[in-house]
Amino acid sequence: MEHLPMAQGTFHIITFGCQMNVNDSFWLARSLQRRGFVESPLEKAEVVILNTCSVRDKPEQKVYAALGRIKYETRRVPSSFAVVAGCVAQQIGAGFFERFPQVRLVVGGDGLAMAPDAIERLHGDPSLRLNLTDFSEIYPERDPALPAQGEGEIPPVAFVNIMQGCDNFCTYCIVPFTRGRQKSRDAGAILDECRALIDNGAKEITLLGQNVNSYGLDKHASGDTSFTRLLRKVSELPGLARLRFVTPHPKDLSPEVIAMFGEVPNLCPRLHLPLQAGSDRVLARMNRKYDMARYMTLVEGLRAARPDIALSTDLIVGFPGETEEQFQETLDAVRAVNFMSSFSFCYSDRPGTAASRHTDKVEPAEKLRRLERLQALQEDLSSDWLKARVGCKTDILLEGASRKQDGEDAATESWQGRDPWGDAVNVSLPAGIGKPGLIVPVIIVTAKKHSLIGELRG
Repeated sequence: MEHLPMAQGTFHIITFGCQMNVNDSFWLARSLQRRGFVESPLEKAEVVILNTCSVRDKPEQKVYAALGRIKYETRRVPSSFAVVAGCVAQQIGAGFFERFPQVRLVVGGDGLAMAPDAIERLHGDPSLRLNLTDFSEIYPERDPALPAQGEGEIPPVAFVNIMQGCDNFCTYCIVPFTRGRQKSRDAGAILDECRALIDNGAKEITLLGQNVNSYGLDKHASGDTSFTRLLRKVSELPGLARLRFVTPHPKDLSPEVIAMFGEVPNLCPRLHLPLQAGSDRVLARMNRKYDMARYMTLVEGLRAARPDIALSTDLIVGFPGETEEQFQETLDAVRAVNFMSSFSFCYSDRPGTAASRHTDKVEPAEKLRRLERLQALQEDLSSDWLKARVGCKTDILLEGASRKQDGEDAATESWQGRDPWGDAVNVSLPAGIGKPGLIVPVIIVTAKKHSLIGELRG
């Protein structure tokens, strides 16, 4: 068995934002552990890493508040320092050094691969500060830092980055400025990482990207692998029970990918398809490059390929110039698609974006009122979706133990997992048989507010 280096420091990671950030933090933790660092509580950490999000203003403000809390919590660790990574790091750059003296490393998305080496250098030299915010022309490949044989398994649900950045320049979105232009990862490297994850215990893989189905369309993409071909190759890997991808852009969702939902058994019947607004006028001002007719054609195609597919989405309310009538069109669209869930937010200006220069802003109070109406509608639709699941037979992939359910005794244990549609399901199993990664057959017996309860079936 490979021998790991002696412990050389403690670290703590705080993550904001999207699943890509969560996955980046998981990789960074593994990489630091393989170098001898030990994960610890915040108050004992020598290295505190903030992996940040700036897609909206609120997460960015949370970063500044968190840095103040970190300084207080680590005051008894004289050698401690902070690392700011992710989109806010890319946006602010060296400005963090002036405002927050405890910050000694700033890492943008393309610099993350170099972060473990930089942290080692900083840990050994208290006088050093480093700024890794340059953009790369190609996808910055990195060591997957997976466990060596005998070191343990990874969680049963794994995530793999296949591209980074965005070329779309939606008028409200800061991503092209903080993640850079689109860069597709080499298909061979993606497949190698997927195989290694499966070998280490992964049963489900989600392919990640800012516009995941735009994979292979950028000028620096190598080879001729399209997203469709990549998706099929990953689906055929031995031992892979489930496959998902997030987040696709409607303008690049091809008929071939839609058809795969009806053809590929392990491609889960769940798709997150961002709509953003239901008004063609607002979509045009957002530079989304599709209208409602195109979006509904995609929905119809998906449901023709897989009638039981579950759709979720992203929505922005109060975009500059949005009228009450245009907002009503968004409500109508949400009803028409019947989304099983959605992430909805009030529009907020992001620096450098075209929409931030619009002068016809919607009043904050009106944005909040519209958000409340939208979320109330979605709450009803989500509740209807969960209630309709009662009586269905399905399989759940166990992820971990859950809180004990009513009526449970010492002979049973409560576990939580997800079904192919992405719903959280709790189930009581005979003591000793449950474990992460086990797929168990259940029948859904109860719908809760945000989850389901299943019973084991033979």
